[in-house]
Amino acid sequence: MTFKAIAKLLGKDQTTISKEIKKHIVSEPNSKTVRDANNVPLQCPQLLRPPFVCNGCNTRYNCQYERRFYRANEAQTSYKSLLSEARTGVALNRQQFYHADDLIAEGLDKGQHIYHICKTNDLGMSISSVYRNINKGYMSSSRIDLPRAVKFKQRKKHTETYVPKGAKVGRSFEDFSRFAEENEICNWVEMDTVIGVPGGKVLVTFDFTICNFMFALLAADKTAGEVSRQIRALKNRLLKHGTSFGELLPVVVTDNGGEFSDFHAFEDDLNGVRESRLFYCDPFRSSQKPFVEKNHTLFRDICPKGTSFNDFTQTDVDLIFSHVNGIKRKKLQGKSPFEQVNYSYGFDLAGLFGITHIPPDDVIQSPRLLSLLNHK
Repeated sequence: MTFKAIAKLLGKDQTTISKEIKKHIVSEPNSKTVRDANNVPLQCPQLLRPPFVCNGCNTRYNCQYERRFYRANEAQTSYKSLLSEARTGVALNRQQFYHADDLIAEGLDKGQHIYHICKTNDLGMSISSVYRNINKGYMSSSRIDLPRAVKFKQRKKHTETYVPKGAKVGRSFEDFSRFAEENEICNWVEMDTVIGVPGGKVLVTFDFTICNFMFALLAADKTAGEVSRQIRALKNRLLKHGTSFGELLPVVVTDNGGEFSDFHAFEDDLNGVRESRLFYCDPFRSSQKPFVEKNHTLFRDICPKGTSFNDFTQTDVDLIFSHVNGIKRKKLQGKSPFEQVNYSYGFDLAGLFGITHIPPDDVIQSPRLLSLLNHK
C-alpha cells in the first residue's frame, strides 16, 4: 500500500507514516549482496523513494542489493523503551530536590517514618516516589536508614505466559459455541493444568463432559514444549492400541495458559494432519469449562493445595484419578464416572488412559491415599 493509503486507513498524516518507517528501518545481511570496489554494499535504487524498504518487494529474497525492512514488533519495542526512559528521573529542579532530600534525611535521623515525613512537609513528591528515589540511590538516604523497609525482602515478580492472540484466531470460545451449534455437538473434553509447588511437576487434566470421567498426564514443568511432548507421547500410545487422539478427543476446550499455546500438538496427528479441534476460553472465565474445574475439587480432597507432585510417577497419578473416577455422582444418578464412561463408549476407554476400577468400598477420598502411596 502507498503511504497515503496507509495514512487514510490509520487516520494519520502520510508524513507521519514516512517518518515512522524511516526511523525504524532495519538492515539485514544478505550473502548475495553486490559490493563496490571499497567493499561497500550497493544500495537498491528502489529504496531511494517510498516506501524506502523491501517489505512489499516480490524479489526481496533473491535481490543482490542490501535488504532493508520495517519490522513492526521491533519498532513497537523501541517505542516502549523510549517512552519508559523518557518517564524516568525526578520531576523536580535541583534546589527542590535537595531541599526534599534534606528534610527526609533529617526526619529519618529522628526515627520518623516516610509517611510521617511526607505528611508533615511539602516535599513535592508522593510517598511511593520517595521510596522509589531511595531504592534507586538518588537520595543521600538508603534503605538501611528506613526503620522497617530494610526488614522486608524484595517482591518476586511472577510473569505468566498466555496464548498469543494469533493462535486464538478461529479458536475462541465464541468460535467453539458456533462450531458446537453447527455440528450439533453436545459433549466435548475440557482441559486444564493443576500446579503442585511452584517450579515443580504439574498435571495436565482432561475431563469428558458427557460422564465426568477424568484422567491426567504428569508433566515435568508448565511449559508449552513439555506439555506438547506429553500430548505426542499420548498420541503414540493410543495408536499402539488401535485408536487415535482425534477419535477419542475430537473437540477440546481449555484456558489461555501459555502451556497450551502449541495448538498444532493438540489438533494435528503425528503426520501433521488435523484430527481434533482446540478452542480457548475467554480470559478469566473459568466458568466456561465448569466440568474440569468441579472435578479438581475432588482431586484436591486427596492432594490439597501445596502438595508437591515431584515424587509422583505416572502410575501414582493414574491410581489417584482411578479413585476420583470411582466416586459416585449425583449428576450421574448414583453411578461413578468409571461406570458411566464404559457404558457411554462401549469399550474400556478408561484403561487406555491408565484408569482402573476401584470397588466402591475401597475408594479413598482423602490425603490418606498419599500415605498409602508413600508406604508402597
